[in-house]
Amino acid sequence: MKFDKVRWGIIGCGDVTEKKSGPAFQKVENSELVAVMRRTGELARDYAERHQVPKWYDDAEALINDPEVDAVYIATPPGSHKEYTLKAAAAGKPVYVEKPMARNAEECNEMVAACKEAGVPLYVAYYRRAQERFLKIKELLDQKAIGDVRFVSTTQYQKAGDDVKDSDNLPWRVKPELAGGGLFFDLASHTLDILDFLLGPIQEAKGFSSNQAGYYEAEDIVTGTYQFASGVHGIGKWCFTAFENVDMNEIVGSEGKISFSTFGDDPVVLTTSEGQQHWSFERPEHVHQPLVTTIVKELTDGGHWCPSTGESGARTNRVMDEIVGK
Repeated sequence: MKFDKVRWGIIGCGDVTEKKSGPAFQKVENSELVAVMRRTGELARDYAERHQVPKWYDDAEALINDPEVDAVYIATPPGSHKEYTLKAAAAGKPVYVEKPMARNAEECNEMVAACKEAGVPLYVAYYRRAQERFLKIKELLDQKAIGDVRFVSTTQYQKAGDDVKDSDNLPWRVKPELAGGGLFFDLASHTLDILDFLLGPIQEAKGFSSNQAGYYEAEDIVTGTYQFASGVHGIGKWCFTAFENVDMNEIVGSEGKISFSTFGDDPVVLTTSEGQQHWSFERPEHVHQPLVTTIVKELTDGGHWCPSTGESGARTNRVMDEIVGK
């Protein structure tokens, strides 16, 4: 499957597509955004007019079956990712799906199988895999800047937002029927996926999940341990009703450690017996753009350029399922 230029359609042109992702499809070379869809047609038309997109729909199947749409970006909540992926695959169109890839590993596996059977590629929007910040960490690990990796530790906790305290109007991110779980599935997925990229697949994971604050039914605290196929150990703790916001990962090796946040812009820090080194990176204007660039290159030039596939995305869902005991 090879294109001279990739013409994209977006299903679910909501907030994430306003700046994080949508403009990237228009700015990447050999890429064009030609259609968008929302269930509320007026909102789809408004998005299309503001972003100079020629077509808009209020029906996903109409966009998927538009002959002028080559590839489909699914930016809806995870509850509909499988449905739309299977329909796009059946139409013979490459799929780029938001993260987490689906509500659970079983749905992810169905998506991978459907795309494989249809002969279309499946990509997942774990965009950090293509950003300079995380490529630098990968480079340091490959250069054995910290020697042999021993373990990785993740700490993420944050205050509960006012939105999750309104039981009558909860965001979809804490509704398991739409998100697969709570904020752990929405946020920890980024960290677990980037650890898969940096350290290789996680072979086994265990953990505990609870709801302590009672603002919603989904879990609001998760602790987990995991072992990578390489033998590296990992431990993580996530709490979404704490008194402050903390976001820190440490990869510890035989000769040093690398410290970095998943979501912040603070420097990547290498600590060894010789002292510390720091690297700072500017956040891309459109955070998806580096990853979209790899997808378009793969679809136009051939080869394997995109580092975030259906297979890697499914691994992250499996690990989350194992940690929360699904």
